[in-house]
Amino acid sequence: MKIIASLTSPYVRKVRIVLAEKKIEAELLIENVWSEGTKISESNPLGKVPCLLLEDGSTIYDSRVIVEYVDTLSPVGKLIPSGGRERASVKTWESLADGILDACILARLEATWRPTEQQSQAWIDRQMTKTQHSLRSMSIQLGDSSWCHGNQLSLADIAVGCALGYLLFRFPNVKWQEEYPNLDRLYQKLLLRPSFIESEPPTA
Repeated sequence: MKIIASLTSPYVRKVRIVLAEKKIEAELLIENVWSEGTKISESNPLGKVPCLLLEDGSTIYDSRVIVEYVDTLSPVGKLIPSGGRERASVKTWESLADGILDACILARLEATWRPTEQQSQAWIDRQMTKTQHSLRSMSIQLGDSSWCHGNQLSLADIAVGCALGYLLFRFPNVKWQEEYPNLDRLYQKLLLRPSFIESEPPTA
């Protein structure tokens, strides 16, 4: 398998971590979807990464679909419960974490892609308010627990870790570590895992 990817995409990072935790190899094909010469639409008509290329030439996207598929490929380290309330809980955590990413990326694009005179601070503030509400909800739900769901690593923790990592990477002004120390404890624990270490976005 191959993954069309960007090393700075938190959605790509989530897929890479799941692959690593499942001990499944996939070749990285680095693509800049913002360049004029990008060919991403040939594989994903939405023009987004990650996109998983299967051996038969078919493709799977987006990250939520990819990680669900990857989790079925090996019994090693099951990350998503098979059904019922437990499955819904893990997928809701993932949705909340991805929602933070969606909001942050919208705010970043507004601030970096639009000409200054066309930017809407109200739009940026709206996205960052969503982020703050979501962080508060995560902290309340996590409480004193060691993991987001159950008593071991799941997709919930991976998704949350990717969201928190992206905030540190692109929004260091959001002081979530000070405000939500329980989220930071979880994040620091995740950072000890090879899957998180190896998928850190480049700082340069």
